[in-house]
Amino acid sequence: MKQPTFSSTALLAARALRFERNEEPVFGPLDFEVDAGEALLVSGGNGSGKTTLLRVLAGLLSLSEGEVLLFGEPCRRDALARQVGFLSHLHGHKNDLTAVENLRFAVGLGGQRRGSLIDAALSSVGLDGYQDTLAGKLSAGQKKRLALARLLLVPARLWLLDEPYANLDLEGIELVNRLIQKQTREGGAVLVTSHGAYAAPPVRTRHLSLGDRRAPQGGDRHG
Repeated sequence: MKQPTFSSTALLAARALRFERNEEPVFGPLDFEVDAGEALLVSGGNGSGKTTLLRVLAGLLSLSEGEVLLFGEPCRRDALARQVGFLSHLHGHKNDLTAVENLRFAVGLGGQRRGSLIDAALSSVGLDGYQDTLAGKLSAGQKKRLALARLLLVPARLWLLDEPYANLDLEGIELVNRLIQKQTREGGAVLVTSHGAYAAPPVRTRHLSLGDRRAPQGGDRHG
């Protein structure tokens, strides 16, 4: 079988990624890459391994086989955790801290993007005026917006967004798209999982379908 060719300039490249749980395959082998300024849309039905793939790329799970490269260099699991911003179904907020306190905690752990400000990030996601509101008092949609504000602050070139469009109204979907456009415009890359064909980032996008053992890299789309 011919080995895939990878660009030496790709922000993220994955080679023969495979993950097993209790000796049962969850996904793989997968080969894909995404350049700076691009998104990768990962689609597949429930149970196809989309969330597991993002957790592997976030350094939260260990691969069964394969290799992950950042900027052409092999990247260990602990290094991955410092290079990515991860938006999962569990937003990771501390309910007894305010919105501002949660964001200060986040940048204390992961650093702060140059030129970014906490108040400006909250305003960008529609949470202006909620600075002193406890995270536990926020609605589900507001908690997702707070997680998006965290992404704006942490200096991660790679964003991993697990079903970011789920349970959002049109305004919320447009917000996510604006943030993805900002991230890619500034030289970052974004991986987005979705089981809905309607949800695709409005930027140059590659496609990866899970559940298909051939796992094609897919075509590019310009948005």
